Amino acid sequence: MHGVLLEVENLRMHFPIYGGILRRRIGSVRAVDGVSLAVSGGETLGLVGESGCGKTTLGRCLLKLYTPTSGTVRFDGQDVLKLGKGALRRLRRQMQMIFQDPFESLDARFTVGDILQEPFDIHAIGTADERRQRVANLLARVGLDPAGMTRFPHEFSGGQRQRIGIARAIALAPRLIICDEPVSALDVSIQAQIINLLLDLQKEMGLTYVFIAHDLSVVKHVADRIAVMYLGKIVEMADAESLYRSPCHPYTHALIAAIPVPDPAQRRKRVLLSGDVASPIHPPDGCTFHPRCPFAAARCRIERPELRPAPGTRDGHHLQACLRAAEIRLPALHWLKRQNGR
Repeated sequence: MHGVLLEVENLRMHFPIYGGILRRRIGSVRAVDGVSLAVSGGETLGLVGESGCGKTTLGRCLLKLYTPTSGTVRFDGQDVLKLGKGALRRLRRQMQMIFQDPFESLDARFTVGDILQEPFDIHAIGTADERRQRVANLLARVGLDPAGMTRFPHEFSGGQRQRIGIARAIALAPRLIICDEPVSALDVSIQAQIINLLLDLQKEMGLTYVFIAHDLSVVKHVADRIAVMYLGKIVEMADAESLYRSPCHPYTHALIAAIPVPDPAQRRKRVLLSGDVASPIHPPDGCTFHPRCPFAAARCRIERPELRPAPGTRDGHHLQACLRAAEIRLPALHWLKRQNGR
């Protein structure tokens, strides 16, 4: 691990809602609502939560694909949100993204060779022959035949298309890659291959990942630390081992306990959640999780919890946002310990 590469402070992304005859602003969708975090060089930060919690929006804000409503994003000390167009283009050589859908993210009108050559064309890197050779090397690096550069995206399988997406992301030798659910659209056997490829590239190139996913069993194998999001906010953040062994927030516990176990004979107690995720247009007062939390008290409906060190920890590396974390007793995850051989 190196020093802090990416630092986010109080980031908000509120999408406006317009209505009426005059199309006036009548509200906003609070997709990201006050997120702060830091990622060290060479680290993998897992970002998990249910669909609609704001994970993908946060990832796109980090690269300024969306311009946040407020907050700060610093990459290697530079304020990304204050950079002009030219400076931002130069910085994006060091910040890339792997998208969830490997088909939609590749332009069907161009060959794979043209798609992978585009970054070199934009940044005027090398001669025409050198660029084609770089493309061939990229395809070989992600496990594809360089002869396939003359083919179109629809001629490849889903796993092969995601390898092409990864090749495009590493083309300019970036330092940070936002992985937006890169394996969720793939078969399980292919998921393992793609994850192994990402881990190998990280080791070879010293990459830093923000790995967005809703499958906690996948994140467990790739992340050094994990941040759990709920309704635009981070509710718990810790190193992967601590989070899976001793989750402090009821929402985190419910997510981990819901991971399928291959042995049907194993029994486990779970924190059962009621209802659906609240609307980000009108989030609940107090703790946004309280309408679904079985441990909610009167104060949870009024007070808004902040990220603070978990009870019993002093190093500040395990953070949680639950007003009753020191009082409640979550069911032990003994089944998870047995599964991991602990």
